[in-house]
Amino acid sequence: MTLAAMLAKKLPHFTLDVELACPAGSILVLTGPSGSGKTTLLRLLAGLDDPDAGRIGLDGDVWRDTAKGVRLRPQKRGVGLVFQDYSLFPHMTLAENVAYATRDRAYAGELLALFGIAHLAGSRPRAMSGGERQRGALCQALARRPKALLLDEPFSALDAATRLALRRELLAIRDRFPIPIVHVTHDLAEAALLGDRILCLNQGRPDPGWFDRQLRLHREENEALFVARGLDGPAAHPQIPLKEAS
Repeated sequence: MTLAAMLAKKLPHFTLDVELACPAGSILVLTGPSGSGKTTLLRLLAGLDDPDAGRIGLDGDVWRDTAKGVRLRPQKRGVGLVFQDYSLFPHMTLAENVAYATRDRAYAGELLALFGIAHLAGSRPRAMSGGERQRGALCQALARRPKALLLDEPFSALDAATRLALRRELLAIRDRFPIPIVHVTHDLAEAALLGDRILCLNQGRPDPGWFDRQLRLHREENEALFVARGLDGPAAHPQIPLKEAS
């Protein structure tokens, strides 16, 4: 099961023109400079924005095909979405938030236990920490039993220790749930840790050399990553050039 897309969309300052593929059981990290089209690409995959041209599909299921006029609504694509700002209903308890996404209340309870927040089932989001709310948002997304999981900088507002813990939990999600995961981040260390493959966008197009250029520019704070990848050796996580992403 592979989430695949070939998309073009005209934006105010450039045209987003990207091809990608993310197999089930793997994490595709989208990174690159601010304003390069990462969130727009994620929204196109989810169906929240519409491409000018292109195709999105998950194996035999076509979500969008501009040439054939196929356009599946976001609700029909079966994706789980997690954003930076915790997508929990403030008036509901944590358990109610997760159960809202599924008819299987037992499964909702299993997810809360899996993420170590079952003891907060009766709490409302305002009484929880940022990390707890984001774990709840992940539970809510997974409760839908999604065909793909799309994450837009879900850890960027959290403290360093919580980010580290949630990165490990995302790797556990990858191993436990056989679905494609697309993860947007500006954090180089996070991209290196999480990405089975890394797609760097720059002005709307793949820029395979961007990641290593950033490591060189910021070598002191990224020394461990720099050494691990090697000055002239192959990247630890393969990039996705445009022609190789189909």
